[in-house]
Amino acid sequence: MTSRFSAGLRVLAATALVACAATAYADEYADVSQLLRTGKLAEAQAKADLYLAVKPRDPQMRFLKSAVQSANGQAGEAIATLNALTQEFPELPEPYNNLAVLYASQNDLDKARTALEMAVRINPAYATAYENLGDVYAKLASQSYSKSLQLNASNPQASQKVTLLKSVLAPAKTK
Repeated sequence: MTSRFSAGLRVLAATALVACAATAYADEYADVSQLLRTGKLAEAQAKADLYLAVKPRDPQMRFLKSAVQSANGQAGEAIATLNALTQEFPELPEPYNNLAVLYASQNDLDKARTALEMAVRINPAYATAYENLGDVYAKLASQSYSKSLQLNASNPQASQKVTLLKSVLAPAKTK
């Protein structure tokens, strides 16, 4: 009876330890996210780096680190972090989506399109990736129509399409 009781106690203690560890990790993610949201980028980077020194393969913290890098104007580093994630965890669509956003911000629309197509191939229900893919296709179309106008300035259809796409792609005005 005593050995069964102590075995049960050990299982209970181990369960509590695992639950505490999971909560501690969740708190680390929340802390880095909060620091990122409040613009405390150096602190967010330091906290992410400290965490990753212990758990270097953690995909969620590496993803957060890429967001911190991006917010800190380190697009190249963020791209490297996300590319490493896509290599090590090809089943995750989010790194592909964020890579595409970074590529699009650098006007590398072909790489953005490829990354987004991979994201929606992995997760066909990923609405944000589909929206981003639509934006990339619209920008590519706008470039093609603009090139058409350069080659034939008297093409009214291309002119209308360029105007329409510019209005669609223009940032929304806030009131």
